[in-house]
Amino acid sequence: MQGYTKIEYSRNNDVILRNTKGHFITPNAHVNYFIDLCDTKARMKEARAAGESLAEFYIASEVIDTILCLNGMEVVGSYLADSLTRAGVISKNAHKTMYITGPEYNVNGQIMFRDNNKHMITDKKVLILSDSVTTGGMLKSALDSVRFYQGEVVGIAAFFSVATQIENYPIRSLFSSRELPDYACYPPDGCPLCKEGHPVDAICNGFGYSTL
Repeated sequence: MQGYTKIEYSRNNDVILRNTKGHFITPNAHVNYFIDLCDTKARMKEARAAGESLAEFYIASEVIDTILCLNGMEVVGSYLADSLTRAGVISKNAHKTMYITGPEYNVNGQIMFRDNNKHMITDKKVLILSDSVTTGGMLKSALDSVRFYQGEVVGIAAFFSVATQIENYPIRSLFSSRELPDYACYPPDGCPLCKEGHPVDAICNGFGYSTL
């Protein structure tokens, strides 16, 4: 893979979109960019900057009880919760603090919560936090799960998102196709890069990439 291009967020230069162009396979699609959020998820300074920047979208919220973090976004989610709490956003939880949790997947790929942690979703106001959104397949699974456990989705946040909404929920993101105007997402059976004979650079998911 070629080296990364770095794009800084306009309101905080510690928030960095690392990307490289090529031919990549994700669980739901083929894309022409790989968005690398490894350091954003794991490096304290960057995770804190991302969480604080995302919090700006939700400081007018009345109540957020739980942040459901997809694809390993729990560290960012913790800083997001801390920023919201300091800004005065409250939770109705018994200890007046927000839950930060990640999903478990069953054999059918559905998001599930076990008996000892479903209280984080049931009757809670849930903010869903994702790393990057292309097709929205994982977000749809998260929405279905929150509804199944009788929670209420109050927002969707993402570090990078091509989509602007899903099921009438707006997606608030720090980066979008504004920064990568030629970003493209294709169905696996209709990828023009494949048809033109471009080799696949890597297989990607929420954990990172594996080169071929």
